[in-house]
Amino acid sequence: MKEEKVILVNEQDEPIGLMPKMEAHEKAVLHRAFSVFIFNQKGELMLQQRALHKYHSPGLWTNTCCSHQREGESNIAAGTRRLQEEMGFEVPLEELFSFIYKAPFDNGLTEHELDHVMVGYSEAAPQINPEEVAAWKWMDMDAIAEDIAAQPDHYTAWFKIIFDRVHNYLKKSYETSKS
Repeated sequence: MKEEKVILVNEQDEPIGLMPKMEAHEKAVLHRAFSVFIFNQKGELMLQQRALHKYHSPGLWTNTCCSHQREGESNIAAGTRRLQEEMGFEVPLEELFSFIYKAPFDNGLTEHELDHVMVGYSEAAPQINPEEVAAWKWMDMDAIAEDIAAQPDHYTAWFKIIFDRVHNYLKKSYETSKS
């Protein structure tokens, strides 16, 4: 199987090259990524528990899905593809914002990503891919915030960083729509 490559970018999200995914994570090189958050009508977030055999963060809870764009693939197309691959369904996605973060792991790898955060809405139960996902659940955003504070080691490093940004973004959007 051919090793997946990530798109290296500068801080303005301009592509500057390609690199094998593992090498980019070993060298902590800035690359393009995305994170998908699927909500239901109650405002609950669909969380996934990463498969237990993943090379980093196995068994930890995280957002609905995340990965890396492929060369020539739009952010939305990448999010749609990965949502289908990991969770077994598709919904329209909307990009909310992007930001840069860096998260080192105990195994020597580092995520250094310019992450494009997307949302979608669904009531359906996913058909999870057991190669990627061990379990899933719906969870209220405030309950997630409380659980992250109480049990941070149950969640992926990037989810803890991204969650606060998404939670604050959605609260501000809700407050703006009410005024």
